[in-house]
Amino acid sequence: MNPVNLVNPVKRVDFVKICGITRLEDAQAAVTAGANALGFVFWPKSPRYVDPDRAREIVATLPPGVTPVGVFVDQLEDEVNDVAHRVNLAVVQLHGHENAQYVRKMTRGVMKAVAVDGTSAPSLEAWPSDVTILLDVHDPVRKGGTGRTIDWSIGAAVARRRDIVLAGGLTPENVREAIAQVQPYGIDVSSGVEASPGIKDHERIKALFEAVHGGHYATRS
Repeated sequence: MNPVNLVNPVKRVDFVKICGITRLEDAQAAVTAGANALGFVFWPKSPRYVDPDRAREIVATLPPGVTPVGVFVDQLEDEVNDVAHRVNLAVVQLHGHENAQYVRKMTRGVMKAVAVDGTSAPSLEAWPSDVTILLDVHDPVRKGGTGRTIDWSIGAAVARRRDIVLAGGLTPENVREAIAQVQPYGIDVSSGVEASPGIKDHERIKALFEAVHGGHYATRS
């Protein structure tokens, strides 16, 4: 199992992922704005589902340093590894009830979504250090992309113990506050930069990166 490739540091956080990519033009807009990872959802029940063959075409256009991530929910290990190989993913993001034994069977780096529910910090003891932890809203049906934020005080408590990627309801309007409060290693944004599920709003993508970078923002050439 390979560690997650988090590359091209940006101001304030080291990792900015735009998730739910279904179209080439949205991938290009995210990369130009400064994304260093793109997420492709391969869970068929998601409104952001993308066919692996289509995702492979998009991934083939990505420049060096942009990490392709595949999102899966309680799918068979062989299926996940097969899609990862076909699409040429660098990382698989697991959003279901996958356990440590499941993770050990992955052939790519792993990002594990951990749901934040209630007022207590989730336990991360089961996950080895080479698994990147993503904190997201607890939603047993949609499994992410809900537009709802987690309790940032819980996120901050977890981030003091371990590097995390923060997800859940991040937008151009609240991302600076979220980063300031939680101090995550990275952020993962989907619905906050969309016109509709799976269709990105390019102006909102740009606004997100302007908020993350502040006065030092510059698009990728």
